[in-house]
Amino acid sequence: MRALFGVLGLVLALAIVGWLAKAQLASTRQAVPALSVPGAAPASAPAATVREQSQQIQQQFKQSVEAAMQQARPVPDGQ
Repeated sequence: MRALFGVLGLVLALAIVGWLAKAQLASTRQAVPALSVPGAAPASAPAATVREQSQQIQQQFKQSVEAAMQQARPVPDGQ
């Protein structure tokens, strides 16, 4: 009897996690707008391909990381 309740609890927990994951994935499936890069093609150009969008995102991430690395770290006060 205890094993039956254990298995039922496990199946119920798995069903809840699956339902939540499905709801989360469904909410993230939206059209990705074309990203604009300064100096790139004009806005009237056709939408960028997934590969181009991926490269633009990677470039923006790299630039933001480099900008963050250039900032000085705050020095803690001495004790």
